[in-house]
Amino acid sequence: MATIPSFRSLLKQVLHLQESPQRTALAFAIGVFIGFSPAYGLHTVMVLICAWALRLNFLALMAGAFLNNPWTLVPILGATYWVGALLLGRSDSPSFDWHDVSFGAIYEQGMPYAMPFFLGGFVLSLLGAALAYPLAYYFLTKHRQSHPPDQTEPLPPPQDVR
Repeated sequence: MATIPSFRSLLKQVLHLQESPQRTALAFAIGVFIGFSPAYGLHTVMVLICAWALRLNFLALMAGAFLNNPWTLVPILGATYWVGALLLGRSDSPSFDWHDVSFGAIYEQGMPYAMPFFLGGFVLSLLGAALAYPLAYYFLTKHRQSHPPDQTEPLPPPQDVR
């Protein structure tokens, strides 16, 4: 039976990547950008595409993207709409009529809020990534200074030279 690795073990793997702190911090920041983007349902696909196309570390990308998780979803959605509405000069708050929950009714009620939502998501993505890079870089360099990798790798097995 396979066990799911703990968050702590994943964090240790990210902290001990054999990549430069700049590259790992960049992957984390792009993951944060993805996590705050309003493309809900596509975050994991976006991480996979970035990992493949940009050759960035998958774990660092996922760690950044998963800042948006079930515990942070509601505050992020609220902040996303609020920032977009603020930038567009809107003061109305979303309201829905729950008596008709057909696709057409939900679409009609939700469309007026789409532009503030997407604008706010894009702005928060940029801000989140801009803050995530220097913070991740700082913590990675500090961690690697206090936990240098072992320089004593085992020698290869002896071979007879004839």
